[in-house]
Amino acid sequence: MKRRKRILSALLALAVALSLAACGTNAEGTAAQDPEAVLQESDAAVSEEETQEAKEEQPSSAGTESAEETVYPVTVTDQAGREVTIEEEPQKLVSGYYISTSLLIALGLEEDLAGIEAKADTRPIYELSAPQLLSLPSVGSAKEFDLEGCAALEPDLVILPLKLQSAAETLEGLDIDVLLINPEDQELLEETIGLIGTATNTMDRAQALLDFSRGQEERLERALAGAERPSVYLAGNSDFLSTAGDAMYQSDLIRLAGGENAAAGIEDAYWAEVSYEQILAWNPDYILLASDASYTVEDVLADPNLAGVAAVENGNVHRMPGDAEAWDSPVPGGILGAVWYFCVLHPEACPEAEGEAAIREFYETFYGFSYGEN
Repeated sequence: MKRRKRILSALLALAVALSLAACGTNAEGTAAQDPEAVLQESDAAVSEEETQEAKEEQPSSAGTESAEETVYPVTVTDQAGREVTIEEEPQKLVSGYYISTSLLIALGLEEDLAGIEAKADTRPIYELSAPQLLSLPSVGSAKEFDLEGCAALEPDLVILPLKLQSAAETLEGLDIDVLLINPEDQELLEETIGLIGTATNTMDRAQALLDFSRGQEERLERALAGAERPSVYLAGNSDFLSTAGDAMYQSDLIRLAGGENAAAGIEDAYWAEVSYEQILAWNPDYILLASDASYTVEDVLADPNLAGVAAVENGNVHRMPGDAEAWDSPVPGGILGAVWYFCVLHPEACPEAEGEAAIREFYETFYGFSYGEN
C-alpha cells in the first residue's frame, strides 16, 4: 500500500504547488499554467516515479535509498526527548491523541490504524475522511488511558500525547515502540509532522503538508506587508473569560493572520482566566470565539459587561467554524485557522472566496473530501 502512495507523491506535490499558486491574488502577475502542460508534467512525474520503483526492486550496488524514504532501523527523538529506535516500517498503528490521528489520515495511513483515542465520534474530520475509524477500538484518553487495551492490539507503533509518558514506558517494556508528541505551537506542530513522517516512512507526504502550511504563511506575510495589526481577544471554548496567552498555539495563529493578541502578556502555557475589567482595559478591536465555544456571538454582543468595548461596539465578534475540525488547535489543518482569521481581520486583503479556496484545496489534497459540500 505504501509503495502505491509513493507513486502518487509526485502528483500530490504538484497539486500543492498549483494550489499555492492559484490561491489568492497573483501579486507577481504570473500567468496560470496551461492545463495540458500540467497533465503532461503529471504523467512525466508518475512515469519517473514508476521507474524509480522498478529500480528499488533491483539489487543496488550503491545501497542508497530515495531521500524521501526512511531507512530502517531508524532512531528518532520524540518530543519528550526520548530516543526511539524503530526496527522495521510500522504496519499496525495506534493513536491515543486526536492530533496524531488526524495527522495519520493526512499521511494516508488510516488503513494502518488499529485503535484510536476515545470520543472519536465527536471529530467530524473522521466521518468526512475515514469513517471506518469510528468503529475501531478505543484506547481511552490522556486522563483515562486503556493501557491493557492498547497492548492487546499488538501495535508496531503507538503515538501518545506527552502527558502519557508513564504509559509509554510501560508499553516499551512490552517491546512496543512509542512516540510522545507535544505540538503546542506552530514550530512544535511542524516538528511533530516531520517526526511521524520519518517514523512511518511517509516523509514525502509529510513534506507536502509542511510545504502547504509554509506556503500559506508566506502568502499571508506578503499580503500583510505594511498592514496595521488590530488587537484580538480570543475567548476559550467553555468560558468567555478564558483566553490564550502568548505561549499557546492560538497566539501563533493570530500573529500569522496579522493581529496582535491582546493577552500576549500572559505567560501561562494553558488557558488563563481573566476578568471583564481586564478585557475592558485591553479594549480589543476584535473578539474571536473558539470553534467549539459553549456560548454564541449573540451572547457576547448582548453582554452588558462588555459595553463600550470596541469589538462589541463595531460588531467585530466572530466564531471560528468547526465543520471539519477545530482549526484553533494544533491539528495538521491548523494553518487554515490563520487563513480564516486573516480573512476576518483583513477582509480588504482577503476576499471570502480566496480563503474558501485554500480550505477546499487543503481537504481535497490531504483528506480526500470537498469541504463545505457535506
